[in-house]
Amino acid sequence: MAEIKFTKSELRDQETKLSQLERYLPTLQLKKAMLQSEVSAAVNEIRLLVSEYEKDKLVLTKFQHLLAKSNIQEIFESVTIETVNKSYECIAGVDIPHFQKVVFSKQSYSLFDTPFWFDDAVSAIKKALIAKQKIYVAEEKKDILEKELKDVSIRVNLFEKIMIPRTKQNIKKIKVFLGDQQLAAVSQAKMAKKKLEEKQAV
Repeated sequence: MAEIKFTKSELRDQETKLSQLERYLPTLQLKKAMLQSEVSAAVNEIRLLVSEYEKDKLVLTKFQHLLAKSNIQEIFESVTIETVNKSYECIAGVDIPHFQKVVFSKQSYSLFDTPFWFDDAVSAIKKALIAKQKIYVAEEKKDILEKELKDVSIRVNLFEKIMIPRTKQNIKKIKVFLGDQQLAAVSQAKMAKKKLEEKQAV
């Protein structure tokens, strides 16, 4: 911690610093509240997406015995994820990902050489994979928001519990010191005047 100087210039600097801290703190508190709300929304979003994913997985169970028999390689080739497209939005100063779509690798297969249920199985698997990717993106979003919330909370605590109280304390110390100096100067001036008056009276 830097030593403070007990001067009028230092007092002005400390008062300016306090003014800046008190002006910036509400902005940080607002950002913290926004992030808390966004984290809560992200948690709810993940809960809903997981519920949807569980429903999609349930649909897949009707294909289990069919997948075990044949065409398993062709199915896996038909549901290979090439990329997951995301967009980004700035929320409370951080870039947050949003799910756009899943791009699957293009695969061609013969309609005559595959069983009638093949297309339905591929569609069901793709739907489940898309649901899973939505969860991954939502979790990424939540992680980013939680990290930013942690950082902002640390700064809010730093302002509220350390920087503002310390600056106020510094201002108080300087004012007391300058007040004592002024009092001492007035007292010395009175003593000097008294001595001068006594000398002139002789």
